[in-house]
Amino acid sequence: MAAKTKTTKANVVLNNYESVIIFTPVLSEEQLKDAVSKYRNLIKEEGGELVHEENWGLTKLAYPINKKTTGFYHIYEYKASGDFISKFELAFRRDERIMRFLTTALDKHALIYNQRKRNGEFNQNKKEKQEAK
Repeated sequence: MAAKTKTTKANVVLNNYESVIIFTPVLSEEQLKDAVSKYRNLIKEEGGELVHEENWGLTKLAYPINKKTTGFYHIYEYKASGDFISKFELAFRRDERIMRFLTTALDKHALIYNQRKRNGEFNQNKKEKQEAK
């Protein structure tokens, strides 16, 4: 069950989601920035709230997609209503710059994990943790 947050505007329930998008590697830096900002603005225009955004850059794919072995990974973590996801994914399907995408609903455990990851708790090794105590 996804963690839910109620907003005061017409009592719309916002669920937590995460979308991973793989853009084609033939995009220039400017084209990639335009594509990323397009989806960031789409989340905000539809009444969603962007929680976190992460760019992994050009990364090697596990298997070739459309004869390409790399892609630009971008991750959005956001709060939105349930009907927004179908609009969001339709925009992904229509965009030829996107090779693959995956949207998942986040439960309370995933939210805690993402928050801890953003705080850098998983990047320390055991010695650094012991020295910090």
